Amino acid sequence: MTTERTTERTTPPLPTSDAAYWEAAAERFDDEPDHGLRDPAVRAAWAARLRSWLPSGPAGILDLGCGTGSLALLAAEQGHQVTGVDRSPAMIARARAKLAGRGAGFLVGDAARPPVGERRFDVVLVRHLLWALPDPAAALRHWAGLLVPGGRLVLVEGRWGESDPIGIPAGELTALLAPLAARTQLERLSGDPDLWGKEVNDERYALIAMC
Repeated sequence: MTTERTTERTTPPLPTSDAAYWEAAAERFDDEPDHGLRDPAVRAAWAARLRSWLPSGPAGILDLGCGTGSLALLAAEQGHQVTGVDRSPAMIARARAKLAGRGAGFLVGDAARPPVGERRFDVVLVRHLLWALPDPAAALRHWAGLLVPGGRLVLVEGRWGESDPIGIPAGELTALLAPLAARTQLERLSGDPDLWGKEVNDERYALIAMC
């Protein structure tokens, strides 16, 4: 499958509070190149990034706002034990089908306060979610508390739109993480069209925080 790449303004994702939207969107969610990862080049690009962000050995990964489980599948293929959380039952149903037989677990729940009890994880992985939460700082504090000592937050975020942009700039997220992280690593992602299936001109990045 090939994907035509053009430079264009991308439509920002809707707030995660719109539960009905995400339920309805589940059926076609994977049609976006960076959601379904159906294009081999896009899939390979995300797999390579994920391999560089996650621990080298098998690790416990908590994928928050996991959607249909595309990143969870890549992590499982790399030998990690994955737990995914999403507020949309339809998304979770698709994630469970996608990772059937891989030992992954999926829960319907609020990603800001995931229903994982006393479990702790080596990595909390979050893509395109934090910006839409009502209290990002509180969510980050809670997520950091779900990590084992020396664990890491892997946050893929951005700022979308031109005339009225929404999202969270890398500098703002770095500042929010400062009280929680021993060190952070910022990777700019806008310049890698293989991740998105097209050229993009907005701000996209990954911030890895060692806590």
